[in-house]
Amino acid sequence: MTVVTITIEEFAGERIDKALSLMESTWSRSQISNWLDESRITVNGAGVKAKYKVKQGDVIEINVPDEVEELEIIPEDLNLEIVYEDADVLVVNKPRGMVVHPAPGHTTGTLVNGLMFHCKDLSGINGVARPGIVHRIDKDTSGLLMVAKNDVAHESLVNQLVEKSVTRKYTALVHGHIAHEKGTIDAPIGRDQKDRQKQAVVDNGKHAVTHFQVVERFGDFTLVECRLETGRTHQIRVHMNYIGYPLAGDPKYGPKKTIDFDGQVLHAGVLGFIHPVTKEYLEFEAPLPADFVEVLDALRN
Repeated sequence: MTVVTITIEEFAGERIDKALSLMESTWSRSQISNWLDESRITVNGAGVKAKYKVKQGDVIEINVPDEVEELEIIPEDLNLEIVYEDADVLVVNKPRGMVVHPAPGHTTGTLVNGLMFHCKDLSGINGVARPGIVHRIDKDTSGLLMVAKNDVAHESLVNQLVEKSVTRKYTALVHGHIAHEKGTIDAPIGRDQKDRQKQAVVDNGKHAVTHFQVVERFGDFTLVECRLETGRTHQIRVHMNYIGYPLAGDPKYGPKKTIDFDGQVLHAGVLGFIHPVTKEYLEFEAPLPADFVEVLDALRN
């Protein structure tokens, strides 16, 4: 029996078949639909249809058939940069290019593989493929992530995300000259109807708010600090593109081949939250990685 609790903010409101296929990428959506029809899946103890919209805190039990193999996570010594750690939480500075959790095609070299080597005690709320993972950042985004070492800590951190009390600040290099000093983007984000691999600002999307402030200008580029109020998939990338300032190097939402950088120039530099046990507010900062600094130096010169 596999038990999944909906804790990651971006999945709340999705159909259950879609949410589970996104959360457990080893299972296809049609496979999940079949399990729903076979009553192998219950939500809070009751059977549901595929169109059921999952809610924050839903406990989903899945009776996975014996023939379906679970993804095996191999602990790997990846020399993770642990910024903070105690008995309940840890904060890690993820390098650019590292996938957060295993999935088909990425079963090794992920942050979870490294966490499993570093620390055997991780929360199990999000299933075997994502132990300890409370929130995520994209593969080509570097920076800080909080990790839960037990279920109590996990639930506390998720609740803080839902309540929008977690501090999340990113540094981004965008195309264009932003003349004003700061702004707020309040625009709903959902699946792009023209390209299912992308997100977009859509009328029926989920509430999404990004605050930004200009840090430095470089002619045709602007360095900004973005503060997330919500945590939607690709939120900063989608929002900055929506207002006409796409992230430099972004292969999905930005112009092609405009800067020598393998991926979007984006770094999760500041992370703050209330400790689940001590109730003390903790805030951490990770400096810009060397390759990000090199891009800025080149623009200055």
